[in-house]
Amino acid sequence: MKIKHCINLHKGTTFIFILGLMLVYQNFMLGAWVYLVLHGTYGLLWLLKDQLFPDKQWEQQFPWPIHLLGFGLISLYWIAPYILISRRIEPTVPLIAGAIALNIAGVFLHFGSDAQKYFILKYQPRLITEGFFARCRNPNYLGEILIYISFAMLTMHWLPFVILGGFFGAVFIPNMLKKDRSLSRYADFEQYRENTGLFWPKLFGKKYPTSKDVAKV
Repeated sequence: MKIKHCINLHKGTTFIFILGLMLVYQNFMLGAWVYLVLHGTYGLLWLLKDQLFPDKQWEQQFPWPIHLLGFGLISLYWIAPYILISRRIEPTVPLIAGAIALNIAGVFLHFGSDAQKYFILKYQPRLITEGFFARCRNPNYLGEILIYISFAMLTMHWLPFVILGGFFGAVFIPNMLKKDRSLSRYADFEQYRENTGLFWPKLFGKKYPTSKDVAKV
């Protein structure tokens, strides 16, 4: 069974889970509704993304115990809505506005860069050095972190940030370094790496040439 099925199950049931929390705790305050819309919509968009431009790293086959473990681990993300709704936390309006802005930026980076990567590699496999990847080698991970920071902000609690930090250190960083090792097969990768950030965009300095100026490998 592909690991993506475990992930998709979690993403697809997030809206139901959060709505269930709202019903159980009879919490229909603004903060709960905002969280439901942001996190629930993100899960549904993930399912749409998997249909339109899937990530091949989630196509790997794993036995059932790995799927159960994986579902349990990513379900740690559900602690944030549990804290928010069960404790009836009501974030301030400026905080809600900031979380929404951060969420929009994260969705833009995450899904936009994944789409760019998918369609370029599908029709012309090469080192991608323009667009979302002109200043950052992992804009998709940056976007995903921004999305989950926006969720954590709404809870006004430290635990969701600790969980996000754990995923960043245990999953995101190893995947980014693994990607760098894979891209090192391209002749121009070293020059590209010097002009881009691994996670955070390198906003200053010389811009790396676009694909029109890069030798095809």
